[in-house]
Formats: sequence, structure tokens, C-alpha cells
Amino acid sequence: MKRYILGVDQGTTGVAVLLFDEQWRQVARGYAEIRQIYPQNGWVEHDAEDLWEAVCSATAQAIELGAVDPREIVGVGLDHEGESVVLWDAETGKPLGNTLVWQDRRTAAAAEALEAEHGALFRERTGLAVDSYFSALKLQWLLNNTPNARELMASGRLRAGTMDAWLVWKLTGGARHITDVSTASRTMLMNVKTEDWDDDLLQILGIPRQILPTVCDSTSLFGNTVPEAFCGIAAPIGGVLADQQAALLGQACFTPGSVKTTYGTGCFLLMNTGDTPTPSKHGLISTTAWRIGGRTTYALDGGVYIAGAATGWLRDGLKIIRSASETEEMALRAGSNGGVYFVPAFTGLAAPYWDSYARGTMLGITGGTTREHIVRATLEATAYQVYDLTKLMEQESQTPIQVMRCDGGAVANRFLMQFQADLLGIPLHIPTITDTTALGAAFAAAIGLGWYSSPEELTPFWQLSHCYEPHMSADERDSLLHDWHRAVERARNWAK
Repeated sequence: MKRYILGVDQGTTGVAVLLFDEQWRQVARGYAEIRQIYPQNGWVEHDAEDLWEAVCSATAQAIELGAVDPREIVGVGLDHEGESVVLWDAETGKPLGNTLVWQDRRTAAAAEALEAEHGALFRERTGLAVDSYFSALKLQWLLNNTPNARELMASGRLRAGTMDAWLVWKLTGGARHITDVSTASRTMLMNVKTEDWDDDLLQILGIPRQILPTVCDSTSLFGNTVPEAFCGIAAPIGGVLADQQAALLGQACFTPGSVKTTYGTGCFLLMNTGDTPTPSKHGLISTTAWRIGGRTTYALDGGVYIAGAATGWLRDGLKIIRSASETEEMALRAGSNGGVYFVPAFTGLAAPYWDSYARGTMLGITGGTTREHIVRATLEATAYQVYDLTKLMEQESQTPIQVMRCDGGAVANRFLMQFQADLLGIPLHIPTITDTTALGAAFAAAIGLGWYSSPEELTPFWQLSHCYEPHMSADERDSLLHDWHRAVERARNWAK
């Protein structure tokens, strides 16, 4: 009987499910979109039931395309969008309302107040800056604004969690309420020393411990999937990770100093810093990469809120493109950005600025500006933001970055990848399997199932597909970056 591992990547805009055989060949891929909900300016939500249905739909698609018997799937790995949170009723299994997505900024004012009163304590305990990006304030908002939440909490029926906890609950038919340490480290509620929920922080925010999932290793038995609920699959869930940590694992960044960048809805850089956390003084996040066999690996994390989402806006908002696949040719046809700079701060700016009030700004428009210039400026914006984070990461870690491993949907855009290599002045390595979040989830599951004793054993299964070498002159690079940083300052000062 053949054996397959399923890697489930629950992202912000869609779910990708990959089937791998025992030699780590990709057998099939399924995909389903996730509906985005924008109730107000700066608010971003998901319907948690839609999200679960997308997981099932993408899984069924992968099984059908791979012509695989569900009984041959012997392990499941899951990664998810990270800081998003939802409440649900343990008795009915139904969400009490929509999920608050990591991009949601409705708690920006609450974050400012919390920073003023308890910022130092939260940084000391969690390693995180106080920001509405993380789960804690979203959860507090849900508890305070969801009808019946307090009543269900009093009766012991209320459950709360990030998307991994919700999906594991659904996958196991409500048998397990559990999360992993990489995810818990993103909530602003986990003590980085004890690697468990911090009672002092919970008390400050009024969040009861009993509604939260149990924190465990990233590779362990998270429960067994229920075949009636999950496409006929009855298999152990062997690994759970936040999406960017899963990508770090899938990119085989197992040595300190190795770096990956994922180009998706947002854009995220992670550097493996080994068994010691690296505190940041300038806005990066010191986070847990994973805990395997009780041993914790840490990472430095820098995030761009809006990357691929800006291209989606060109398609759905401005309607100047039909699909993202057009943008490469349009950017090349433009020849240059025509002096146009776009700061896509739709929901503020993350590191190194941590400015919740910055907003999207496009500068340099003239009568000669074309849609090709706007498309090119949008792609360039992602590369500029990654440049800023890369230089900050080198400074914070005191480690020069020699090469960057890149993944995510946008690595198919050759203009963007070449422009990124040119800006950074280092090679970019693109792997054969670019869905590295799903691959990392599957790697974690294989470790959890005992197929491997350490991540390092998986190194040979990472394969290089393409390398982009830098060619831009230093003068051109410096000129572009100078104008970009001027544009960022204007985006931050728009309301002043």
C-alpha cells in the first residue's frame, strides 16, 4: 500500500493542499479561495465556516487529481495564517461570529493604550511589540463585543483560538483544542521563557485561560482526523505551525543565519537564529520558529502587510489588470516606474515603522503616467519593503545575508524576482516546490509521525529551481531607494 502525507496550507486568501509521496514528490495540488470581508475601513474578517469548507474542498480536489485513495493518506500537517482569531461554541461547534484576520486594525487605539501602560511588561514576557497585528487584542475585542460570549464562557462552552485551533477542532470532530508553540508565540499572550500562556498578561486583558487551547510541540500528535468530516481521511495530525514558520521549515532553513522570504498576500522574512532568541531594538519580532522534541528553535521575523494584496487591488479595486499573471509583461513594457512610487499601506506599515495610521499613497503621477507605470510601481513596492526589512535584519542579527530563499505565488513573476535581487545585491534562490508552507507543514507531520528524528534529515529534499543574480548598478539602486524612502515618509504623514 502506498503512503502519502497531506500538507494543508491555510492562507489569508486561499487554502492550498499538497499531496506528497514518501520520496517527497508532489503528487497533486488542490486550491480553494477564501472570501474576504471588509465591514469597515481597516477591518478585515473571514467566515470561519467558509474557511473550513475551503480546506475540505482543496483536499478533495488534491485527492481527485492525484487519484489517491484517502485511506492511503497516513499523516496530515497543517499551517495557517497566524494571528487571526475566532470564538466558537464547544457544544454546537459553530463560530459565534466572524474571524478577526491578522490584517485587522480595529484595535490600534487599544494597542496604543496598552503600550503606554504595560508595554514593557508585554515585551519582556512575550518578545513582541504591543500591536493590533497580534492575536491578544483581537481576542479581547471579540470577548467584549460578541453577543453571548460571556454567557458561554461562564457555562464552560466557549472556545477561542487561532485558525490552527479552529481547524484541528474541526478535523478531529471536536476532540482536541490545541495549538503549537510557534503559533502561541504570535498571540502576545505566551511567555517566551515558560512557553505557555502567561497568567499576568491574561489577567490584564481579561482573557480566561480555560477558553484557550493547550500549547504543545510543533511536531506531536494533535489528534486524528475524522473520516466522516474530512474527505474520508482517518490519519494522525503530526505537525502544526504558523504559516511563516512552516515556510522556514519547508525552505530547509535549519542553520542559524539562513533566511527565507514568502511572497503572498503579505510578505514575510524569517531568519533562523538557532536556540537563542534575538531581541530586536528596531521593530523586528523575536519569535519561536518551532519546538521539536522539547527543543526550541527561534527566528527573527519581519513582515510586510500588503504585497500580493496590492496586485489584487489593481485587479479588483482599480480594475486595470485582469489577472496577476499580466503584471510581469506590463512592468517590463513600462521600461521604468516613470517616477511613480506606491506605498501600499492599506492597513498601516509593519516593521521597521509599526505605524498603524499610515495609509496607501501613490506619488509622482503626471500626465504621462500609464497603467503600466502603476503596475510596475506596485511590484517594486514589495521589493522595496523587503529591502528595508533585510537591511534591518542584518543589523539586528549582526549577520550578513549572503543568499535569500524565496517562495510564494509571486516568485513566478520574473520581473519582481530580478528587481528584488538587484535591490538586495545578493542571489535569490527559488525552490522546485514553491508552496513551501504546505511542504513545511508536511515535513513537520513526518517528524511528528517519527519518520525523521530531526529537521536536518530533510535537507536533501530541498531542490533549487532557479537562481536570480543581481545586475543593477549601485548608483541606480541608491537613487531608487532614496525616492522610495521619501514616499514612505509622505505615507506616514498623510493625516498630519
